Amino acid sequence: MDNSPHVIEMLHITKEFPGIIANDDITLQLRRGEIHALLGENGAGKSTLMSVLFGLYQPEKGEIRKNGQKVKINNPNDATALGIGMVHQHFKLIDVFTVLDNIILGAETTKMGFLQKKAAREKVEAISKKYGLHVDLDAKVEDITVGMQQRVEILKMLYRDNEILIFDEPTAVLTPQEIDELMATMKEFAKEGKSILFISHKLNEIMAVADRVSVLRKGKYIGTVETKDTDKQSLSNMMVGRPVQLEVTKQEAKPSDVILHVENFIVPAKGRKDNAVNKVTFDVRAGEIVCIAGIDGNGQTELVHGLTGLDKCSSGTVTLCGEDISKSSIRSRGTNMSHIPEDRHKHGLILDFTLEQNMVLQRYQEPRFQKAGFIKPAAVREYAEELIGEYDVRSGQGAVTVARSMSGGNQQKAIIAREIDRDKPLIVAVQPTRGLDVGAIEYIHGQLVAERDKGKAVLLVSLELDEVMSLSDRILVMYEGEIVGELDPKQTNVQELGLYMAGAKRDRKEASEV
Repeated sequence: MDNSPHVIEMLHITKEFPGIIANDDITLQLRRGEIHALLGENGAGKSTLMSVLFGLYQPEKGEIRKNGQKVKINNPNDATALGIGMVHQHFKLIDVFTVLDNIILGAETTKMGFLQKKAAREKVEAISKKYGLHVDLDAKVEDITVGMQQRVEILKMLYRDNEILIFDEPTAVLTPQEIDELMATMKEFAKEGKSILFISHKLNEIMAVADRVSVLRKGKYIGTVETKDTDKQSLSNMMVGRPVQLEVTKQEAKPSDVILHVENFIVPAKGRKDNAVNKVTFDVRAGEIVCIAGIDGNGQTELVHGLTGLDKCSSGTVTLCGEDISKSSIRSRGTNMSHIPEDRHKHGLILDFTLEQNMVLQRYQEPRFQKAGFIKPAAVREYAEELIGEYDVRSGQGAVTVARSMSGGNQQKAIIAREIDRDKPLIVAVQPTRGLDVGAIEYIHGQLVAERDKGKAVLLVSLELDEVMSLSDRILVMYEGEIVGELDPKQTNVQELGLYMAGAKRDRKEASEV
């Protein structure tokens, strides 16, 4: 393999944006038939480098070669013509189109000006069967799960006969089971001679599937290593530039008063007759982290939306700090609750607002930030700059950076900074470390434990089993809208947790005792 020419070479690539050099003289070489991981902190320049390869950006300096020949990639159509495909971190799909229409969009087969959908359908069906990427071709994208949407993106690449496949943070939104399936699919692609560039923060995944890893830090190339010759600790040191604690350290929890009490809570499912959340009862006390664990799609999202007011419950009560808030507005619930939402684009940020505007979204009416109904810009900027510094939110133009232009991980850090700083008795944290690198995860976990130790109640919802086991003081497992078990992380293991999550095991005691 070492003797074969590199299928892709990116030589001395430099890409600049206002206030930031995203890629600073980076050289990356991809061998034929290898899985090559690109590792780096949030904002290290990984997605920018891949966007240069895919023709979304033009570099200021450097060149790209395919099979030793210099090529010019002016746009994604040029990339596709060269056999380069990309699955983006935030999918590029049209919600109201069907799966099939999304797959063939831009690469339609026509005869005398008429769309040949039958031939396209047969080709897609053959590909999905070959790789086990089954998906309902007639479903609208808006009606399928995130994991299924990712399959659609992969099928789009394969439909175009791409040989070089770029995956940008492909597992950030997947369940553990879907991640295993994706890893197996990637290995299958590599076996067939396809070459894969795989952006990730997740060291376990990189160790499991990548042949080699290239590390970027703050826009610069640090080095390339063979995965068989390295380990997770060495990679995290290369990536962050310092030793990183991969385990959560925390004292024993000292729970006190009940902050959140949920009783016989029911949230109806959208578009179905049954309930997404069915007669759920639990408490979260001051000074503890209670985690709702489960496979994605078992009612966790609807439970959080019901608690925070994004969805209406049909019966049951939610009591927060002794007050029944079951019928309260979202704003009045927010007076005692911080919410780190699951979908940072839909519910966390206004993407076309600046970072400083996003930081005061729920606080602009406070005297600190307004006077007689007029915003105090200097106070808002000062506050935003404090949080940006404290949480290491990396952005090209500081407080005035438009949220949309930031990397996904830095968008997440901005939301976490805002919500923790609001200093409320209850923190509802849904997938708080989704898309974050090890250094940021270490910091956020530390912040959540510190909030717990200050006497806050933390309700964590996570699909990451390592996070569930290391961060929680109690684990409640949700399956098909019900709480089927309460586990002590110190007295259980991932295997037992998995059985509860899959519905193969459940506590026999009544939900009211949970």
